Amino acid sequence: MNLDRYTSVFFIGIGGIGMAALVEYFLAQKKQIGGYDLTPSDLTKSFEERGAQVFYREDLEGLQSNFKDPDQCLVVYTPAVPVSNAWMQFYEKAGFSLNKRSQVLGMITENTKCFAVAGTHGKTTTSSMLAHIISESDLRFTAFLGGISNNFKSNYFSNGFENSVVEADEYDRSFLRLHPDIACITSTDADHLDIYGTATDLQKSFLDFASLLPSKDQLVVCNQVEFPFGRTYGEGDADFEILNLRFEELHCYFDLKVEGQHYKNILLPMPGRHNVYNAVAAFAMAYLGGLEPDQIIRSLAGFKGVARRFSIECKQPDFVFIDDYAHHPTAIKAIYEAVNDAFPALEKTLVFQPHLFSRTRDFMEEFAASISLFDSVVLLPIYPARELPLEGVNSEVLLEKISATDKVLLKKEQLVEHLKKCPLKVLVTLGAGDIGLEVEPIKKALC
Repeated sequence: MNLDRYTSVFFIGIGGIGMAALVEYFLAQKKQIGGYDLTPSDLTKSFEERGAQVFYREDLEGLQSNFKDPDQCLVVYTPAVPVSNAWMQFYEKAGFSLNKRSQVLGMITENTKCFAVAGTHGKTTTSSMLAHIISESDLRFTAFLGGISNNFKSNYFSNGFENSVVEADEYDRSFLRLHPDIACITSTDADHLDIYGTATDLQKSFLDFASLLPSKDQLVVCNQVEFPFGRTYGEGDADFEILNLRFEELHCYFDLKVEGQHYKNILLPMPGRHNVYNAVAAFAMAYLGGLEPDQIIRSLAGFKGVARRFSIECKQPDFVFIDDYAHHPTAIKAIYEAVNDAFPALEKTLVFQPHLFSRTRDFMEEFAASISLFDSVVLLPIYPARELPLEGVNSEVLLEKISATDKVLLKKEQLVEHLKKCPLKVLVTLGAGDIGLEVEPIKKALC
């Protein structure tokens, strides 16, 4: 498909963070932008300020003519929007070709040298680290990220199009539409079982993704993942071997052994063993892309993180507030370990908003175990996203299974007043729903 022939692009689900990077790309291409999303956000408002026509209802009244012509308008949608949606129905019946975000991303990056970051955890942080590293090199590239990079203040960056950095999303098998040249796999933990059915089918999909590479040597895989090929990274036996990992509150230091060379005292200005692994994955991809190790190491020291990825929202002598996107049991455990490494002596309070009824059902016991690591727990109702409720799956059931003695289930509107009454030392908010909207009210009340 020749994308150049389109004068306009309409996004169904325009407010999604992954879609937003594509919006930025097409805005830079001087295309007219339109879209639909369920609710306004800072992203959608930003697009409107730059001339986009954005709708927040399933009502097509007022739709500009350029978005009604299949010869002029490209339609991009996210699978999170149901096929029954009025916008989906309109464009399908009008004879438009409906394109998933991943299809369009694949088309855009097909003629680039594509660095693709895959894995059920760590994609956004790893791809943001990699993009930052490349931005400080001589390579010209465009990055499509799944979160707001604090270095770029955006989830999109471009200074040329010879290379590209993308997140290879396993949801709906989207990553199989990409054309990777260098890739990593950070993890293959069971997730999205509403799509895959079994963990085995999910893992097969990662193998199918890796098979898209022109060479098996251009894949790096965490050594905690069983995989039939690729170079490995991690602690212990690995091609990119992490040594002497140590934590100093909100920083990490580690050594790295690569092809007989030993690089010492590498600084990562953020906490967490999982973030060190992400950094080494980014290092390995940049190294395979031809960048010099010393330059990569210098760039890592200047990485400023990603919004809602272990974001330190408030740090006072007697109180720390951290926000993160984690929404899977493995990720919650990794966040706890990072917090505990940074603040081992302080009590830790978790506010968690479960994401999706199906995910909560599939990992109920695992969620309970990881949440129970915290000293006290505030649980919110399940954020449904694209799903309808499932009988017997709710936060009340999850709360019963959590072993922490100090635990409570609250509505979101009760959260701030409850926290104001708590003797908080370290507060952590986690979730992939709309819990991020509570960060500013919490900061205003507590910081």
